[in-house]
Amino acid sequence: MKIRTICLLLSLLAAVSAFGQTALFKGIVTDSVSGEPLPYASVQLESTGKGAMTDADGRFSFTASKKRAVLEVSYLGYDTKKVRVEPGKSGNLHVRLVPSGIALEEVIVKPKRERYRRRDNPAVAFVRKVIDARDGNDPRNRDYFSYDRYERIVFALNDYVPKKRADGKTGKFDFVADFVDTLEVGTTILPVSEKEKLEHVYWRKSPKSEKRVVVGAKSSGVDEVFSRDGVQQFLNEAFKEVDIFQNNIPLFLQRFVSPLSTIGPAFYKYYLLDTLQVEGKPVVDLGFVPFNSESFGFTGHLFVPLDSTYFVRRAILNVPKDINLNFVSGMTIEQTFERAADGTRIITKDDIRINFKIIEKSNGFYTQRLNAYSHHSFDPPSEERARVFSENAPVIVADDAYKKGNDFWEASRPDELKKKNPNSVEKLMAKFRSVPVFYFVEKAVSILVSGYIPTDKNPEKNKFDLGPMNSTINGNAIEGARFRVGGGTTPVFNKHWFFEGYAAYGTRDKKMKYDALVEYSFNPRKDFRLEYPMHSLRFEYMYDINKLGQNYMYTSKDNVMLAIRRKKDTRATYLRRAELTYTREHYNGISYGAVVRNFREYATPYAEFNRIGADGSLSPVGRYDMTELELKFRYGRNERFYQTRTQRVPITYDALIFNLSHTMARKGLLGSSFNYHRTELGVQKRFWFSAFGYADLIAKAGKVWSKVPYPLLIIPNANLTYTIQPEAYTNMNAMEFINDEYMSWDLTYYLNGNLFNRIPLIKKLKWREVFCFRGLWGHLTDKNNPMKNGEGLYAFPAGSGTMGRAPYMEVSVGIENIFKFLRLDYVWRLNYLDNPDIQRRGVRATMRLSF
Repeated sequence: MKIRTICLLLSLLAAVSAFGQTALFKGIVTDSVSGEPLPYASVQLESTGKGAMTDADGRFSFTASKKRAVLEVSYLGYDTKKVRVEPGKSGNLHVRLVPSGIALEEVIVKPKRERYRRRDNPAVAFVRKVIDARDGNDPRNRDYFSYDRYERIVFALNDYVPKKRADGKTGKFDFVADFVDTLEVGTTILPVSEKEKLEHVYWRKSPKSEKRVVVGAKSSGVDEVFSRDGVQQFLNEAFKEVDIFQNNIPLFLQRFVSPLSTIGPAFYKYYLLDTLQVEGKPVVDLGFVPFNSESFGFTGHLFVPLDSTYFVRRAILNVPKDINLNFVSGMTIEQTFERAADGTRIITKDDIRINFKIIEKSNGFYTQRLNAYSHHSFDPPSEERARVFSENAPVIVADDAYKKGNDFWEASRPDELKKKNPNSVEKLMAKFRSVPVFYFVEKAVSILVSGYIPTDKNPEKNKFDLGPMNSTINGNAIEGARFRVGGGTTPVFNKHWFFEGYAAYGTRDKKMKYDALVEYSFNPRKDFRLEYPMHSLRFEYMYDINKLGQNYMYTSKDNVMLAIRRKKDTRATYLRRAELTYTREHYNGISYGAVVRNFREYATPYAEFNRIGADGSLSPVGRYDMTELELKFRYGRNERFYQTRTQRVPITYDALIFNLSHTMARKGLLGSSFNYHRTELGVQKRFWFSAFGYADLIAKAGKVWSKVPYPLLIIPNANLTYTIQPEAYTNMNAMEFINDEYMSWDLTYYLNGNLFNRIPLIKKLKWREVFCFRGLWGHLTDKNNPMKNGEGLYAFPAGSGTMGRAPYMEVSVGIENIFKFLRLDYVWRLNYLDNPDIQRRGVRATMRLSF
């Protein structure tokens, strides 16, 4: 999510926040065996509900208006403990909690200062056997596997106590007190977003396939200002189902090293803490903690029976207090497993509870994502249910999934999620929206998040949106100040037909630009024209400025943030273009399309078309025409993105992305001025290195096979702004190099703080290192070089040239996570340093919120 989105969401929450008085008892809560502090344990005065939660170091401190002699201390996965406190002697308490449901038989006491060894360590030998056994009891080794999964995600204001007005008068938000809920540990919360889902999951080993049928789903809360499907995609990635039996655990869009990873013995310290009794059987409490507490690993416990199966019955995972993870001030994951008769592992619960803090001194947010699993089966599905494997979509949503009533959800919820407060978030939001100040704040946030202004207050009646608003005003060296107004229809107008367009005007060139688009979608759209998967036919006609060598592929060309530039962007022409485009996307990641394109490009004083004659003379040309056919193919299986109205924002870059295109034209056909053939291909992939960060690689290659003037050749993307833009060269000038064949790379390595975490003073800042190496090898063949075979070609504009044998290269060293959102890079240009009017080095920045 972008920083402005989260800030705006926080402002929306601020409209409902009220602060009560928190009740001096002081001390620390720890694990009774490992001594690890327990963050965000509940510490309350018995029978009063007053108290506090421990901080990230397991410490608590509070005062109460009414003294009590007994403290109740509770924590997920541990037995609640009552501690008697003498009045006036409440400081420096040390409360030790014991894992719940376990009878302690034997404790192995470790010295405070240890010399940990992996060699000849029985705990390491034991965990290696657990790791060796992990794949053998995987349920997906069976031919078929099915189960039901109930998921509930709740976001709430943490430790919430409504505060009454001092003057005794009623307030606009007094009704909030009716919606406060209480966790099983006694902490009060105010739920502000809740999502529930029930789905049937079907697995088939051969041919390999997994299908999910959503039979019920509901969602309500303050995050309704975002795209429903987009939010669900984000949550599916940020709060993935945790599989501790894999090497890496995807969580918060990061990769954590699993305690059962094959590299676990090199990453974790393991301890055989206790011999315990669980359900009358001896169980080993295997504790673990990463060697480096700032790295992406866990502390916790694995409970393994003392038999030859090495079967994990239960797992409790916590994040270390010093971990370099943003906004997460405490997290506990609890999983439970059952063993089938043949030894197959069956998960019954996957429970994640998190405390988020945007601002350190605030109470923050409580989040729970609970998956409860039931009705496991290894039998082949019935003929009717087996039909699900013939569906193209990996997730099939029942027609009435979002229409389920309260009776359905009461019957579907696990017992532990039966609400103490019957009032729902849906009712709370209705109350909020009845207050004018909240209503208008929510609408303002919605506009700023989406970028569009609806023309009807009722979303179910809104047929047209104005926008995008971030493109209303911009500027460049040719147009001067650029003003733009536009909009488009919504699926309420028609689920198949869509109309969009804009008009723009420049105060310096005094030209009107415009764009008109009509699209027919063969699939009915729910929220956006660009919804995945697309199957559409589109016609577009436009007239606008065409900036040569500046193609910002990850943002709108009119984004106001691109208006500030390090260099004048005068390399531009005017372009009139008509396109007919067919696009087809499939759930397996394959997509393809065809574009018939007719365009006319006009010369400007900044990019002249001076044709070279047989005798070397130059004759000005005002324009040229082309009619092209472009064929496109793309593969992007398991790609994840947040869908907006105008673009798809990648959530992760884990998927392998492959692109191939070929463009062709024939001279004289439909007015084409030249024969033309151009081929391009590209590959994109993120590579995870477990505890050592990850790298993003974007590689491309292309060739123009025909003899054509320079506007139709390959002009590398030059980044003339002070922002960090992937696939754009930071210190290259626009049209500095012109090629007809090229290979390029953009390699960025994120170390996730692995270096800074080892520097005592720096590690507190939680900065993270970023290294980038970009380059482009380009070549201009003789047939397209005006200096060698110039007849019929256009002379290159002043300042444009070709590359030598060496590729253009630049490197950068950066720091991200500054103030948790800012990234600063220092960029060096490595070669072609004698070219005129270049920038050899510079500082670039971008804003990105990440965990």
